[in-house]
Amino acid sequence: MMIVLGRLLLGGLYVAGGIHHFFVIVPLTDAIEARGIPFAKWVLLSGSMFQILAGTQLMLGLFVTAAAFGLILFTLAATIMLLNFWDMQGTARESAINTWKTNMAIIGGLLIAAAGPM
Repeated sequence: MMIVLGRLLLGGLYVAGGIHHFFVIVPLTDAIEARGIPFAKWVLLSGSMFQILAGTQLMLGLFVTAAAFGLILFTLAATIMLLNFWDMQGTARESAINTWKTNMAIIGGLLIAAAGPM
């Protein structure tokens, strides 16, 4: 029962995040473009759709290992692209570092979810 609840919470985090992105397309596209990433809107939309799909699979217990590893790669890529704390100072840097830590903990949860079906 706990593993199901864990998958629901982890998957739900990604589904909710992916849906939210469709309500803030302009500022997120601007942030991605500011990092010099080409095709920023396409990157945002395809990443958001991936989050929703893989998060839903995790929640439903379908292809759990593949969904978890896909979300791990997604989280690493997004973290590196958007949370460049090494270029920041002050509270922005501290906030980015804290978000890095949170994302690493989420990746830990995804690794546990991926190991469950094995």
